[in-house]
Amino acid sequence: MGINAKHAEYLVQQLNVLLVDDNAFTRKLVRALLNNIGVKAITEAGDGIAALEQIREAPPDVIILDWEMPLLNGPELVRIVRSPGVFPAPDVPIIMLSSHGERWRIVESVKLGVNEFLCKPVSAKSLLDRLVSILLKPRESVQFAGYYGPAPRLPSPKIERAAKLQVG
Repeated sequence: MGINAKHAEYLVQQLNVLLVDDNAFTRKLVRALLNNIGVKAITEAGDGIAALEQIREAPPDVIILDWEMPLLNGPELVRIVRSPGVFPAPDVPIIMLSSHGERWRIVESVKLGVNEFLCKPVSAKSLLDRLVSILLKPRESVQFAGYYGPAPRLPSPKIERAAKLQVG
C-alpha cells in the first residue's frame, strides 16, 4: 500500500518542530529547509538547557537536535527527555542532526532512544523522508534494561537475505 502524498504533506504542515543547535547559521539553514518542505511551526533553542525549558512549556511534535553543544549536549538532552516519570514528554520523536557521522555516534544515538540520525549538511528531502517516516510509521516507546525510546526496527526481509549471503 502506497502512502498518500497529500496526506503526508498535510501531516508535515501540522508539525510543531523544536530545532536545537548552538549555531545560529545552522538553525537558519535548517529552518529554511523545514519551511521549504511545508513545516510552519518551528521554535528554536540555542542550547540544551533552553530546549528543556521549551519542551516542558510546550512539548513539540518532533525535536531536531545537534550532537555538539555547550552546557548540555545532544546525548545528555536525550537522556533527560527519555526519562518517563521524570520528564513530561519522554515519547517525543527525536532526530539527531550532526556534522559527526561516525558509526559509534550513530550507534550511541540509537542506544539513547533517538528515532532518526542525519548528517550535516542535510537536504530538504532527507528531512522530509525522516519526518514522514516518524509520522506514517510511528514506533511505540518501549522500556527494557535501562533503555527507553522507540521500539527497535525489525530488519526487512531484503536486509536479512543480504546478511545471510554475507555470512554463508
